[in-house]
Amino acid sequence: MEQRLYYLLHKIYMRVLKIAAKILPITKPTLFLGKDSLTQLCHSVSIMGVDKVLVVTDEGIKKLGFVKKLAFEFERVGVQCEVYSDVLPDPTYDQVEAGLSKYQANKCNGIVAIGGGSPIDCAKVIAACATNKKPISKLVGLLRVWKAPAPLFVLPTTSGTGSEVTVAAVVSDPKTHKKTPLMDPKLVPIAAALDPNLMLALPSHITAQTGMDALTHAVEAYISCNATIETDRYAIAAVKLIDENLDKAVKFGQNSIARQKMALASYYGGLAFTKASLGYAHAIAHAVGAKYGIPHGLANAVALPHVLEYSKIEARERLAQLADAIGISDRRASDKVRADAFIEYIKSLQTKLGLPAHFDALLDEHIEELAKESLHEAQWNYPVPRYMQQEECEKLLFGMTASK
Repeated sequence: MEQRLYYLLHKIYMRVLKIAAKILPITKPTLFLGKDSLTQLCHSVSIMGVDKVLVVTDEGIKKLGFVKKLAFEFERVGVQCEVYSDVLPDPTYDQVEAGLSKYQANKCNGIVAIGGGSPIDCAKVIAACATNKKPISKLVGLLRVWKAPAPLFVLPTTSGTGSEVTVAAVVSDPKTHKKTPLMDPKLVPIAAALDPNLMLALPSHITAQTGMDALTHAVEAYISCNATIETDRYAIAAVKLIDENLDKAVKFGQNSIARQKMALASYYGGLAFTKASLGYAHAIAHAVGAKYGIPHGLANAVALPHVLEYSKIEARERLAQLADAIGISDRRASDKVRADAFIEYIKSLQTKLGLPAHFDALLDEHIEELAKESLHEAQWNYPVPRYMQQEECEKLLFGMTASK
């Protein structure tokens, strides 16, 4: 009886999430595209009454000279800059608080993030804390950012997270070492610049990993039970762009056209999963990433084909449609054949990009704990086509170990 009630409540909850995803107003940032988009964004900031910005970034981006270029462009339009460059991968509450202190001490009235997902997520939380005057822990969760954040503008330097368009930001609690998400439409930046010049120096292995992150966003959004006609369009567009350009961007990093199209793919993937949500690949990637420090895109790349194999009966028709979208199978073949072809495509893409098929760091003794964490994240957050039990998730994780 209790189990029946649980499943009934879960079904009702997921139905409510689907309705909310359709009716909840989620703005899209003003988007600047192309080689001069950094300059366009700086001008946009200057005409919005923002005259002093906190630039949130990391030391790697700073060393590449991008922050200096950004400061120069802001100086030309009369905007002062303060730089906070201490963001690390998987930013913590401490880094948010340090950035917030600098924002307040220098009396900034806007924030510009330049970098990958970590600086952008950190900047989102700084912006939320700047106006809501609450500890980060009080903003964690769904729709808990009551006041509009400080004006936020972003310049992604990777093509994967889609953070420039999403309602989410993830920061880690340094005490528990757990990743804690903030999810609120108010976290969507005002404007974003997808400038390929900021991505030309991205190393090939990071290009591959972040590209697989974008692909995972699109695929999980497409097979989600909360997918809509709108999210399907974005997901299909992202998959097509990635199929045509990821390998080029990895092998020929100075190909600005491939970089631009991958940036757009990441943007579309972000639009798709913002409303349709994600799935078990992300839940597993978050758990494994937090435990071992594995980069998020790499963790998604390893987990995705395993999750698709688990879900392929329930998601067969949708996976077949993805195969059709990129022309890798005969459209006259059965859904099963085309779905299998798409999963094999994911595996072959992994190999082509030089990405591993398993986690070297994943230890058998941690599998039970990681399965629990993955299920906890997915159960009430992700409208997946097929839900897992503890033993099923453990089996899936074991298949991702080097010792299998």
